[in-house]
Amino acid sequence: MNDPTPESHGRGRRALLAGAAGAGGLLLAAATAGPAQAAPHQAAPVLRYDTVRDLLAARHPADGAVAVVAGYHSPGDGGGGGYRWDAGATRTGNGGTVLDPARGKARRGRWLALHTGTVDFRRFGVTGPTTNADTALDAMVTDPSIARIEAHTDLNFVRRHTFSRSRIELDFGGHTVTTKGIEEASHDPDVSPFQAVLYFRGAVAKESIRFTTTEAIAELSDVFPVADSASFTVGGWYAVEVNALSGQYERELQKLLQVTQRVDGTHVRVNYQNGWPFAAGRTFTWTKVEPVTDVRVGNLAFVGSGGTPYAESDWPKPDPDEWNGSHPFAFEYAVRCDVADVHAVGTFWPVVMRRWGTFFRTERCSIANPPTVFYGGAGYLTQNIYCLYGHVEDCHSSNARHLTDFVNAAYCYVTNCHGDGDDAGGNPFTTHGQYEHDLVFTGCSGLMDIANSGSAWGTAAKRFTIRRHVMSWFVASTRISDLTLEDVTVIPRSTFDPDGKFMVNADGLQLRGCSAKTFAVAKTSSRSSRPNVISGCTFEVASANVLVQTPVDVAVHFDRCTFTDLSGVECHGSGPVYLTDCTITGTPGGKPISFAGTDVVVSGGRYTDTGFVLTATRDQRLHIGGGARIAGTNAAKALISRSGGDGTIDWELADYDSSADDGTAHVALATGTNRYTAVGSRFAGGTLSLSPQAFRGDSYLLQTGCVESGVDRTAYPPAGDRVHTGTDLTV
Repeated sequence: MNDPTPESHGRGRRALLAGAAGAGGLLLAAATAGPAQAAPHQAAPVLRYDTVRDLLAARHPADGAVAVVAGYHSPGDGGGGGYRWDAGATRTGNGGTVLDPARGKARRGRWLALHTGTVDFRRFGVTGPTTNADTALDAMVTDPSIARIEAHTDLNFVRRHTFSRSRIELDFGGHTVTTKGIEEASHDPDVSPFQAVLYFRGAVAKESIRFTTTEAIAELSDVFPVADSASFTVGGWYAVEVNALSGQYERELQKLLQVTQRVDGTHVRVNYQNGWPFAAGRTFTWTKVEPVTDVRVGNLAFVGSGGTPYAESDWPKPDPDEWNGSHPFAFEYAVRCDVADVHAVGTFWPVVMRRWGTFFRTERCSIANPPTVFYGGAGYLTQNIYCLYGHVEDCHSSNARHLTDFVNAAYCYVTNCHGDGDDAGGNPFTTHGQYEHDLVFTGCSGLMDIANSGSAWGTAAKRFTIRRHVMSWFVASTRISDLTLEDVTVIPRSTFDPDGKFMVNADGLQLRGCSAKTFAVAKTSSRSSRPNVISGCTFEVASANVLVQTPVDVAVHFDRCTFTDLSGVECHGSGPVYLTDCTITGTPGGKPISFAGTDVVVSGGRYTDTGFVLTATRDQRLHIGGGARIAGTNAAKALISRSGGDGTIDWELADYDSSADDGTAHVALATGTNRYTAVGSRFAGGTLSLSPQAFRGDSYLLQTGCVESGVDRTAYPPAGDRVHTGTDLTV
């Protein structure tokens, strides 16, 4: 074999060093470094070659010799760089950072790449997608001396890689990553979502510690009882889960937690304040984990493979893209692993798949046009299962199933994320309802559906805060407690839900400054001690003409709200309804608002072409005061009235103005037991129709200090022991 020498490759030293992509300073340091007080000596010359092929063909130099190579395949192609000859090295050649001239035929002697911890794919001869980048990826990720991997060209991968490496960064330089010809994934749907191109997974112990508690664990406790705290490592990580309730996946706790203290012999403290209380007798499983940590990946455009047509009618048949499709990243048993600037199209499973993750960020990422949005688990930007302390920020989805999905997650933020093309698919923002808690969504747009994946997960959540969100449909009517909504706008869209539904659960509900077309209050849980307050909101009509649904047995407060058309609306719930300084409008031909609750309290506000009818299905009370103004008419021709139920109704009319159209009664009572007081009220026009039949038995009437202006008393009981009319003014 010929022995190329520096002279035989006529490039000058300056040109070679320039072509080595910044390796010159490193090489000079490697070639000349020595003790500061050493006597002057002649440094060994730096060898120079045009290509890696030339380097491998050269005669072996002295041990420790340094060479600079101008390129991998050709000078200036970005490959090559600095190398040092290690005559005793036995590492397997990988075509990049370890070059074996003998290709395995000699036990010793390797060219080892010189680098400062940053290496790119071109050092392995991968200068574009025509050369698959899998071998180079494996070599770099598994090399502990490499802390940062860069791509300076488009890349193609055909294998699905699993790594346990920590403290590494992969920057794809904004280039396109494809997976043409990628190997099939597992046909097991529990496995294939994690068979991404890059799957980082921590090591999980084979044995677990199980303990059934004999004491209750309070909500927000970070101390857990164990059999023997000495079995736990302070600073160690554990996958912790509690036994399931009635649903198959219904566990309040599944998190990757760090033990921070042995409190005593039978208690440990963890880095998490638990969101749910536990009764004694629950079984907790602790599995030791060595998580992958401090991984950063991103800055790429990813094009998924597969793309088999799959329609909604095909569900639940398997979709071949489960194993033919591709997605870039998955993390499991991971701590502080972040993804940024990933823009994917055509991905089947979630672009960023996470499970058992703590402390993470997904930011400035997007998904567009996944092959299906009808297959469960497919078509997501990111799914976060059993995750804690996460951020999803500045992300976007187009024509996808979900932008983000949380399952048993806690203390996470979603900020400035937006999903469009959500007419025929899933909701950009969703949670499964497996006891997620303390999630915050701020400044987002796109459909949202909370805690609604089914009873198998528990349909439970608590303490969500959603701020400045715009969407065309919002449903949070399952067992979600302490929901806070601020400046949430639901605008109906003819292509999805023309009614623009907005439905919430009355369990510690707080709405401020929200607006929608159709609105309803449901109730499916009773955990919270917070009042249900809807303040400063604007709604057009009630969903299905029911504003407060039958199961609502707690008070609902509407404070300074505006309803533009509540004609015929019904409040079926048995709990009190408070209307404070509200503006409610109906239509002259529409029915008044019907109430079935124990108390209806109207304080202030303006009510036009509507009215209040109590069903009397139970004992009830109507209080009107605080300067309220009621005016106009309705189809019942009565602003205040009752239905035919047998309940006793207390009518408390105080400081309010009632202005009725001709032929319309301010109050119309014809039957039942009525305890009526009107003190300081003002009636103008219309009629008062208080039939004697409505004031028999236990009924009574007291009216005093009122003003009647142009009012026709079409019916009124005679004075008596239970009917008193005081110093009214009639003008």
